[in-house]
Amino acid sequence: MDWLTHLVWHDGKCLGVDGNFWTVFWKGIGWLGNAVFFSRFFVQWQATERKRQVVVPVLFWWLSLAGSLLLLSYAVFYNKDYVVIFAYAFTWIPYIRNLMIHHRHEERHLACPGCGTSCPPQSNFCSSCGTRLTASGEKAP
Repeated sequence: MDWLTHLVWHDGKCLGVDGNFWTVFWKGIGWLGNAVFFSRFFVQWQATERKRQVVVPVLFWWLSLAGSLLLLSYAVFYNKDYVVIFAYAFTWIPYIRNLMIHHRHEERHLACPGCGTSCPPQSNFCSSCGTRLTASGEKAP
């Protein structure tokens, strides 16, 4: 177990952090960014297992955006490594675009007049109660 102790505590530093407030702060931001970015793996995996098909839930895109911005902040303000900065400088673009597409899609959902369930656009019938839907959300004759 000496190797583990050596890994955690070495040269008077815990996990390589010297105790300076800003060093600890930015290392914390870096680790938080890694944790948030990595957590999207579990979100996507769980959603896919639940539906038994490949699914990318909206939370995946929010975690991607938050994690990449945290890692970009860490790279710009603390690490100052241009390779890491470039790696996260543009990743937010597709994440925001996917969130915008999701938001537009959700806005076009139809509310079933029979039971109130939110039905996908272009649905002809409510998946919950079978009520015929119209584009305006009113009951069809």
